[in-house]
Amino acid sequence: MRIDKSGFQHISFLTSRFPKVDYLRLGECQHRFVQKWLDFKAEKLQFPPRPTILTAQVCPVYTMGRRDTKTGTDDTIDGVKVIKALRGGQTTYHGPGQLLVYPILDLNALHLNPRKYVSKLEEAIIQTCRHFGMKTAHTNEHTGVWLTDDEKIAAIGIHLRRNITSHGLALNVSTDLEKFKKIVACGLKDKTTTSFQAQGVHVGLKEVEQVLVQHVINALLT
Repeated sequence: MRIDKSGFQHISFLTSRFPKVDYLRLGECQHRFVQKWLDFKAEKLQFPPRPTILTAQVCPVYTMGRRDTKTGTDDTIDGVKVIKALRGGQTTYHGPGQLLVYPILDLNALHLNPRKYVSKLEEAIIQTCRHFGMKTAHTNEHTGVWLTDDEKIAAIGIHLRRNITSHGLALNVSTDLEKFKKIVACGLKDKTTTSFQAQGVHVGLKEVEQVLVQHVINALLT
């Protein structure tokens, strides 16, 4: 199966009427798209689904990834609920001002392995940051995108089932960075989280969404 730019569909939960969505509702939507791919692989569907990119801004929530070794946790942190997620990585914060991008597709169709896929997401974030003037965006030994080796602007946590991707990336545009100080974000001590706004870049989520989605598609196809 060959995928080109026209094969992708983008579904945005960023609407003027309902700008924020509940994290669990987003997860339910994501699950439905993943299940269509699994049904196709199980030969329950004749034709493959279209590769899909979900984008959203969610209500405040802390999520624990599969690498988080804590066996128990409070139901809330500073009044914000805590949810376990299927993605890789450890605990992080999602909320208003942060753009979530969840590609749902078959890595086999793109001839990508998981590590290369993560690198493609990182490259899309870097190109987006540079588009908005943040020229120091780069990667290092820790997954994600950084503006300095101590300031992280985007996190990545993915899940794979039969090489079908879910979850994805979180890019801080105007996020409340104080929320990250309540946790050891992504398990990285002595590191800080930054955002477009903290770097003096004042831009709306919709504008960033348009640029980032295009860079994600471009990166996946090159």
